[in-house]
Amino acid sequence: MKTINEMQQEVDQYIQQFKTGYFSPLAQMARITEEVGELAREVNHSYGEKQKKKEEPENSVEQELADVFITLIMLANSLEIDLTEAFNQSMQKFQVRDRYRFERRDGKTDPKEGDSSCK
Repeated sequence: MKTINEMQQEVDQYIQQFKTGYFSPLAQMARITEEVGELAREVNHSYGEKQKKKEEPENSVEQELADVFITLIMLANSLEIDLTEAFNQSMQKFQVRDRYRFERRDGKTDPKEGDSSCK
């Protein structure tokens, strides 16, 4: 299996073969938005009430997620962001900030909840 770093390198090698290189961050954000829209449409067709028209091409949620992911990698690469490092930082934030945000399977609760001095 490829690491995120290897995926970033593969996408970069692909982009580097073209004279244009990476698009501007704003153009790439527009592309991500477009891809997320296509993902939303596919999720709606697969899990929502909206049926696909007969003439519409067959896509899948998996394909659309991959398109979003690759476009996101392009943006990260153009901004020289290491997605593995960014993931680790963000996951650490979730582990701390949201540790007790939702009801936990292990039954643990925020120890500050019972302490009225913390409110």
